[in-house]
Amino acid sequence: MVEWAIRDRVLSTADRTLIMGVVNVTPDSFSDGGRFLGSGGAIAHGRRLFADGADLVDVGGESTRPGAEAVPASEEIRRVVPVIAGLVEAGVPVSVDTSKPEVATAALAAGALVVNDITAFSHPEMALLVAEAGCGAVLMHMQGTPQTMQENPTYGDVVVEVRDFLMERAAWAERAGVERQCICVDPGIGFGKAHIHNLQLLARLDLLVSTGYPVLIGTSRKSFLGRVLDQPDPAERDVATAATVAIAATRGAAIVRVHNVEMTRQAVLVADAVVRSIEVEEGP
Repeated sequence: MVEWAIRDRVLSTADRTLIMGVVNVTPDSFSDGGRFLGSGGAIAHGRRLFADGADLVDVGGESTRPGAEAVPASEEIRRVVPVIAGLVEAGVPVSVDTSKPEVATAALAAGALVVNDITAFSHPEMALLVAEAGCGAVLMHMQGTPQTMQENPTYGDVVVEVRDFLMERAAWAERAGVERQCICVDPGIGFGKAHIHNLQLLARLDLLVSTGYPVLIGTSRKSFLGRVLDQPDPAERDVATAATVAIAATRGAAIVRVHNVEMTRQAVLVADAVVRSIEVEEGP
């Protein structure tokens, strides 16, 4: 069992793997860019994801697909804050997908419970505001930036290098005042990783799980699945996503980040039942 403290509550994997649903309030995200640009549509979509079984709904206002251009903080705030406020008002637990302290500050003021930072607090101010808020934090590994990360990702041992990076960033965040129980780590599937690197991170996920931090896995509709399937359309990769979600759950992932929450819920229920059957057989 893993617990993750996020402001006024604690999420636990005692019963099942947790699910984070994705709401992109962007015109250019790789899977659903432009679908939920208006706050009304984005709020309705987030509420559907929650009703389908999401434990958190992750709201982002800047695409982080390979080659994506940066968005000014003011524009990102304009996109995400009304959506976060609307979801919070509806009783939906929300995280914000941002690497900008200004955006995180506005999102936390609107009621967000988690800051999901793909740069693992590259801005030192982020750790300070997260520590002060007592919110949850996701620290992710990325080689390079969204503009450069897929040019030539190179590793010796990708799993060991990703683990070491995340442990260094988690230790840095703790020294800055973030409580250990508030930190979740994400190996950054698809962020500065070649096809084989993504597969290896899933195959050896136990190395990251063994650190004791909750581990978030985000494989949803990503291009490495398209390569396995020979499927160029991200929207047609949900079954493949469910397969990776089940693998991640059996290897100890605490939370999975997905677009299709209903299919994911079914996949993790089965994966969790398999894992728990072994635990029951082995006994205390």
